[in-house]
Amino acid sequence: MDHILTIRYNPTQTDDCDTYAFCGANGNCNIASYPKCVCLKGFVPKYPIDWGFGDWSNGCVRRTKLDCRGGDEFLKNTQVKLPDTRLSWFNESMNLQECEQTCLGNCSCMAYSNLDIRGQGSGCLLWFGDLMDIRQFNENGQDIYVRMAASEVGGSSSGNTGARKRTGIIVSIVLSVVFLLVITVIYMKYKKAGKVLAFSRQSHSEDLELPLFDLTTIVNATNNFSDDNKLGEGGFGAVYKGVLKNGQEIAVKRLSESSRQGQVEFKNEVVYITKLQHRNLVKILGCCIEQDEMMLIYEFLPNRSLDCFIFDQEKGVSLDWPMRFTIINGIASGLLYLHRDSRLRIIHRDLKAENILLDNERNAKISDFGLARSFGGNESEASTKRVVGTFGYMSPEYAINGFYSVKSDVFSFGVLVLEIVSGKRNRGFNHPDNRLSLLGYAWTLLRDQKFMELIDPSIASTFNPVEVLRSIHVALLCVQNNPHDRPEMSSVVTMLSSESTLPQPKQPGFFDETSVSEASSSSNSKHNNYSANEVTISQLLPR
Repeated sequence: MDHILTIRYNPTQTDDCDTYAFCGANGNCNIASYPKCVCLKGFVPKYPIDWGFGDWSNGCVRRTKLDCRGGDEFLKNTQVKLPDTRLSWFNESMNLQECEQTCLGNCSCMAYSNLDIRGQGSGCLLWFGDLMDIRQFNENGQDIYVRMAASEVGGSSSGNTGARKRTGIIVSIVLSVVFLLVITVIYMKYKKAGKVLAFSRQSHSEDLELPLFDLTTIVNATNNFSDDNKLGEGGFGAVYKGVLKNGQEIAVKRLSESSRQGQVEFKNEVVYITKLQHRNLVKILGCCIEQDEMMLIYEFLPNRSLDCFIFDQEKGVSLDWPMRFTIINGIASGLLYLHRDSRLRIIHRDLKAENILLDNERNAKISDFGLARSFGGNESEASTKRVVGTFGYMSPEYAINGFYSVKSDVFSFGVLVLEIVSGKRNRGFNHPDNRLSLLGYAWTLLRDQKFMELIDPSIASTFNPVEVLRSIHVALLCVQNNPHDRPEMSSVVTMLSSESTLPQPKQPGFFDETSVSEASSSSNSKHNNYSANEVTISQLLPR
């Protein structure tokens, strides 16, 4: 007669291993080891990145798929607390050999063991499905025989350990020890540095997959991070050009130990940009997390970033007005995708010239999602206790009060457009005849119909007056002081491409040098020594 068995383990939790499924499916918890979780023999972490950072909740998967018809075998795991028995079957009269044959004859059977918990070798207990809630004991544990592909065991198998080939045992032990040592080194190093990070379960429920590059490949590709290959450096760390063995050029963003950005930003970049697909967003190819290194691997864009052109008089000539207008429209299209058309509804929060990369044809690619935040449901804005980003592109409500929304990105876009048109940075702009900011100066020129004075001399011979005027006008609508007055990016895209009459922009935020200084002072005092790229604590607000 068939039986269903339910065994409940001691409900009193005394340590982490007493937490149900602490190591996930097919994981083994050992409170006396570091890390506490290892995969069962023949299994590997389902998400290696998470596992390396101490999030074991997603468990392990088989290294080699089962082949029921081709002949699976069993691998013995000793001195363990047996798995959860909710998906199990037992028979009191079978011996262990009969139990093995019964399990082997059922392709859904994943493991078997003695039913008699006193270890006298009587009774049969079978498991179907993933093995959950296993714990390692040094003594008073039981043996469980886990179904494996024959190649993992290395030969014919039975309930008797002596029937296994010695080579199979050696291979299993060596692989397990090596894997345990690697994970232990990674875990302890990042734990000591205070850098243990767990990627969210939600990201994996949405099938987040990112190729992993090994460190040797990246070291070879970048000539051991040679200064000759260095493309630049920012808050995250240095960026290097690399060439893979197949000839593909890559850009390697390497997190430095002294970086003001950290694992939260690293996670953001991985989680967000891997889910975003748009021609005006930079493409990520993978990441490398090995030893004490954390790196993101991107497509290589030979023309680097926008600031290299628009703020350089010599290089600025090569970026004529048609190219600049295309870049403006490309950035607008990318932001519209982030705000409305992507499934995540993302606010970038650090849109600036340095984060706009240019491809071979000098098309705009929005990059650096380390500070990005996503909204869902009815959420439309949020507040933060610490302002992050780059002052000069921040909207007034964000820099002063910590409130951000899609309109914060709209403000940054407006600033960026005025910089593209004028060739001047907003931050540090100083007009010789007045104390106006770049935004105030542009607004005054448009009001007085003198917008031509704003145009970068580098594009004097190539600009289209109608396109330039419309770009300035739209930009000033985007930087209006009140966020409710600013247009959505959908309207911005339409206004840039149409000939419709535009409303008159109200006075912009940070109109003059005084307001900029006051906002900077307020940001510093309110948010405790403002620093770009600080980790934030956010509170979502309903629409």
